Amino acid sequence: MRNALLCIAWLMTMAPGVQAADWLSWRKVGDATLTWGPFTVYSSQLRTPDGRYAGPGEDQALIITYARDIDKDELVEATRNQWQAQGILQQEPQSNAWLRMLQSLWPDVGPGTQLAFVLNDGQGQFWYRASAAQKRFIPLGPRQPEAFSLRFLGIWLDPRTQYPELRQQLIGGSK
Repeated sequence: MRNALLCIAWLMTMAPGVQAADWLSWRKVGDATLTWGPFTVYSSQLRTPDGRYAGPGEDQALIITYARDIDKDELVEATRNQWQAQGILQQEPQSNAWLRMLQSLWPDVGPGTQLAFVLNDGQGQFWYRASAAQKRFIPLGPRQPEAFSLRFLGIWLDPRTQYPELRQQLIGGSK
């Protein structure tokens, strides 16, 4: 019995690493950098299992590497602003609950910090790596439902994005 419990505990701690290794091996579709004036805010990369963007509901990983300090309040506010611009706040009654969830889930970020959002089998998962020196990504919170996942990725990938050039670069278009 003790060995079985140890085995289960080991599997629970190893499973997130195995999942991260899976999407980290996916092929890059495209990458883009967000700048604000002369400052780089972050670089981003979109990956899929086959290296092609097939649409919003397909398996994909968006990895963002931050270039400056941003506290979680600013990250949540930026998400709110993007959803406002896309009409999500008006269309989705649960959007305020989603923003509260993000407020409780996300850490402050700094140069080299990576946040990833992985959509796999219709559900999304946030992943975090404090810096490139940290070997593994760790999961943040539970898997997210499809409705949230598509709206979150839509900030970058929906045709209504406020950053159409970044979208084009991420989905494999020209820079």
